Amino acid sequence: MEPLILTTGRLRLRPPSPADTDDILAACQDTEIQRWIPVPSPYERQHAEDFTGRMVPDGWSRDTEYTFAVEPRGGGPVIAALSLHHPRPGTWEVGFWTAREHRGRGYMTEAVTAVARWAFTALAAERLEWRAEVGNAGSRAVAEKAGFAVEGVLRAGLLNKGTLRDCWIGALLPSDLGLPSVHPYLPARAVRADTAENGPVPVPDVPART
Repeated sequence: MEPLILTTGRLRLRPPSPADTDDILAACQDTEIQRWIPVPSPYERQHAEDFTGRMVPDGWSRDTEYTFAVEPRGGGPVIAALSLHHPRPGTWEVGFWTAREHRGRGYMTEAVTAVARWAFTALAAERLEWRAEVGNAGSRAVAEKAGFAVEGVLRAGLLNKGTLRDCWIGALLPSDLGLPSVHPYLPARAVRADTAENGPVPVPDVPART
């Protein structure tokens, strides 16, 4: 995949470059980012340089991870970063962080929505997943505002700082954004807790009249 630029009403999303090393290094000194995001801790210049100089271009060239730096559309410092990673047939996973001083303004919700639309239209993705360690309320708030449905908790579903942690998982589908999907989707019908002789009893689509 050739690196590309996405824009929203307020933001410009582009691949990070070595020129962004200082901004990324500064943002990743935040204790919240180091707590919840699987980045090195302490986060040192060598880590930021490796990220912008090797990890980002390798991900784009190998189609394994598409990383974007987020900046104001009119220009300015890097205020956030997000990526699509862990590709599987029809599915990508999104991850993100926002610099402390730029949180609470809806920037990441705007950026995630733009990347989701790109994934569904340009990458033919049929499912976009989000994971965050249980307790990361800020990440969950962004995901839900972007339209993700939180589907449950995965035990030992996230590796961070050498420790497996329980994580929330959520998903966004093309239909959630009013977009078509490559394949039709047939949701499961609700099933009553009681069972009949041949197994669970599907709940009728229309309540019975009395």
